[in-house]
Amino acid sequence: MKIAFFDFDGTITTDDSLLKFIRFVVGNFKFIQGLTVLSPVLFLYKLKVIPNYKAKQMMLSYFFKGMSEKSFIEVAKKYSLEHIDSIVREDAMKQIQWHHTNGHKVVVVSASLECWLHPWCEKNGLELIGTRLEVLDGIITGRLLTKNCYGIEKVNRIKSQYNLEEYEYIYAYGDSRGDREMLELAQKKAYKPFR
Repeated sequence: MKIAFFDFDGTITTDDSLLKFIRFVVGNFKFIQGLTVLSPVLFLYKLKVIPNYKAKQMMLSYFFKGMSEKSFIEVAKKYSLEHIDSIVREDAMKQIQWHHTNGHKVVVVSASLECWLHPWCEKNGLELIGTRLEVLDGIITGRLLTKNCYGIEKVNRIKSQYNLEEYEYIYAYGDSRGDREMLELAQKKAYKPFR
C-alpha cells in the first residue's frame, strides 16, 4: 500500500481558505473591520511573538464565538462545496487523481478547520486530518478543540491515525514551514510542487 499526504492551503489551493471562509461568512465590511481590530495580533504573529495557534484562535474567537454550531456547519458546508473549487490548483488536482488512479490512499493534512474542508474532501474521495473547533452546548466557543494541525502536530496526528509501517511508500506535498516535519516522513517529498 502507498499513501500520499497533502497540505491544503497554498499546496492544493492558490489562496488561504481561512481568510476566504471568514470573508464569506461575515461579509466584506465586518471582515475588514475585524482585521483592523486584530491588526496588533497579526503584527505580533508576523514578528513571531505570538505563535500560530494563538493568533488563529484569537481570529476565530473574534469572528465566530457565540455562533450556533448548526449555523456554522451549514455555512461551512456551503463554502466548502461552492467556493473551494475556485481556489484549487489544477496541477494539484491532477496529482491527486494520479494517486487515486494508482490505488493510493490520499489524505489532506491541514491547519485549517475540518468543518469547511470535510465536505470538499468527501466529494473528492480524500481523507482528512485538520484542526477542530470547540463547541459547547451547541455554541462555538472560539477556542480550538485540538492542537493546531501545524508543524510537528501534523506528524503527531498522522501517526495517531495511520500505522505508517503498513505503507511501502509515502508521498508528501507541502509549501510552508508548517509542512517540513510532514515532508520528512516521506520517501517522495515535494515542496511547492504545483507553482
